[in-house]
Amino acid sequence: MSPKKLDGRIALITGASRGIGAAVARLFASHGAHVILTARPTGGLKETDDAIRDAGGAATLVPLDLRDFDKIDRMGAATAERFGRLDILVGNAAVLGVLGPTGHMKPEVWQEVIDVNVTANWHLIRSFDPLLRKSDAGRAIFVTSRITSGVFPYWSAYAASKAALETLARTYASEVQKTSIHVNLLDPGIVATAMRAGAFPGEDPATLAQPDDIAPAFLDLALPSCGKHGEVICA
Repeated sequence: MSPKKLDGRIALITGASRGIGAAVARLFASHGAHVILTARPTGGLKETDDAIRDAGGAATLVPLDLRDFDKIDRMGAATAERFGRLDILVGNAAVLGVLGPTGHMKPEVWQEVIDVNVTANWHLIRSFDPLLRKSDAGRAIFVTSRITSGVFPYWSAYAASKAALETLARTYASEVQKTSIHVNLLDPGIVATAMRAGAFPGEDPATLAQPDDIAPAFLDLALPSCGKHGEVICA
């Protein structure tokens, strides 16, 4: 049997209760990583955990609303105490908000999109950068969208949040250029997820790429041998 590609690595994955996050968690665990999984829906987290354990993998569940920023800091402290480092950070969790005219959006909707898609990722960097530096090959992967490549009416909050995330991640990448940490953004493309279904309710998800189809792109960026840094990768 060939060695597992992530054997002994510690990986944190946000939004791991379903969709892309759950698929990445299952794949990482199958390659030997101990995965720390966060999400709001505890039922979905348990399903992901069951699938991982049934396949012989190991996971730690952290039910968490990423808007509770203090809990992100406490999660960092708990990870440091238990594992002493973090090898892989996957900032996957995101919310769509409401599609509609920019001026008609309710302030609380705008704030949730910015909090989850941008500010929470800043808190993750703030809390886990010291632990990534303790890894021999720290890897940070943030999920972006090709929506940043154009202008799409009625998508203002989501598009603005992903553009901000890209700038945040690229800036962080430049700051850790001389360390063993590599930071990249991954655009999964059009994938059958709950968010996609919310934006395009008439679409047949069976005609789209599935989360398991694009999970290997995350694995490539998580490997200690990956040399990519500061890039936007399309799955």
